[in-house]
Amino acid sequence: MPDLYLVGFKGNRKEYFYNNFHHSLKLYDHVIVQVDRGEDVGLLLKRASGGITLPDDFRPGSILRPANDEDKSRLEVNRADETTAWDQVQKMIDKHQLDMKLIDIEYQFDRNKITFFFTAEHRVDFRALVRDLAAEYKTRIELRQIGVRDEAKRIGGFGICGLQQCCAAFLTTFDPISTQDARVQGLSLNPAKISGNCGRLLCCLKYELDHYAEVRKKYPEVGDRFKKDGFEGVVDRISILDDYMIIKNGEGEEVKILGQELLEHKDDGSITITHSTSPKIAKIENEGDTFE
Repeated sequence: MPDLYLVGFKGNRKEYFYNNFHHSLKLYDHVIVQVDRGEDVGLLLKRASGGITLPDDFRPGSILRPANDEDKSRLEVNRADETTAWDQVQKMIDKHQLDMKLIDIEYQFDRNKITFFFTAEHRVDFRALVRDLAAEYKTRIELRQIGVRDEAKRIGGFGICGLQQCCAAFLTTFDPISTQDARVQGLSLNPAKISGNCGRLLCCLKYELDHYAEVRKKYPEVGDRFKKDGFEGVVDRISILDDYMIIKNGEGEEVKILGQELLEHKDDGSITITHSTSPKIAKIENEGDTFE
């Protein structure tokens, strides 16, 4: 079985290819790969180890050869021509008065195809534009409408955490995300704090969501009355990461109750919980801060 490699392309696109011809390959070197209707060039990122699951309908192509000096020179020409084409294509878009935003231009390595990536609020009739582009560039033309998350992935950048955007680094799909995911984790609903560069909710809101939801099941709601070993008060706040809650009585005294204690005494009658009928305000300690 030939080795499987992950190859990266322009716009943070990544695909797997087999080394069917058993070339001697070096990571982070350019390679020429087989694609639909021709050849493309990418950067060899890593050799795939065990546990890689590929979609049933995906058949990896082949790595044809390591890129030589001539191939690298051709790649530089392609990149330069993409930059040169930008202003010209933008003028064509303005000429046809199309409500679309040009995001990127990419030549296939063998120049058998040129792809124009764009975003638009609505469906765009770009048939006249395609005719102009085909006449100008005399190759196969593809106009691909992408979403704002795909735009952020293609452009790249850094998130509010200071690290490379997840979409550009390793994400292959975009899961649905809602503000409820932030509520479960006790995060501020301030859009500036929970939105990414794309303007949509942060992809990382999904990463710890299952853990928060699972731990949260063992605790009562904030505001519920709680009684244990003679101490009675209300649930003041919950720390999911450290797995405890704070009970506060009328005199302002506080007691910490661990999640393990709740599980151990859940059914022995030593704990009494009275659910509050007033509206609940989620108050969860998160990394030392409390958000409401």
